[in-house]
Amino acid sequence: MAFDNIRADFAAHGHKLGAQGFWALLVYRYGRWRYTVKPAWLRKPFSLLYHLLYKLVQVLTGIELPCEAQIGRGFVIDHFGGIIISGYARFGDHCRIRNGVVVGLSRTDQPFAPIIGDHCDIGAGAKILGPIRVGNHVRIGANAVVIADVPDHHIAVGVPARNKPARPSSNNAEDPAP
Repeated sequence: MAFDNIRADFAAHGHKLGAQGFWALLVYRYGRWRYTVKPAWLRKPFSLLYHLLYKLVQVLTGIELPCEAQIGRGFVIDHFGGIIISGYARFGDHCRIRNGVVVGLSRTDQPFAPIIGDHCDIGAGAKILGPIRVGNHVRIGANAVVIADVPDHHIAVGVPARNKPARPSSNNAEDPAP
């Protein structure tokens, strides 16, 4: 299962080993896999390696993607740098994020982060905060601050973000245009 996700991530990043978003996802998938190693004492060296790789990727790429977050297949991190994802966040399949995106808590005393559906496209600098749900086939505009639910097939723009129905596109309805 882990290798299928890695193959999907690699394909989503254009089969480019130099894609720094792919590096972050590779370490993320490794971090998730290490939890399958039993017993716990045998997992310790794998955990140490994960924490070293996590910090290395964080320093080199500016991407903070803890393995506690739940991320679907085909996740794409475009334009690395300044990306912070809470360990409480959940993403569906085939989502795309860009530089400066924060997906996290609205308050530190409430450990609830957004749940993001399938085929979502998140613009540069967007902030998605709190216990909200972002539907399937949603686009979030650059620098939008999303603090409320976004229904399926909508676009969220502005500060705070306002939801607008997405216009039907003439190309593939499964993959919203950026």
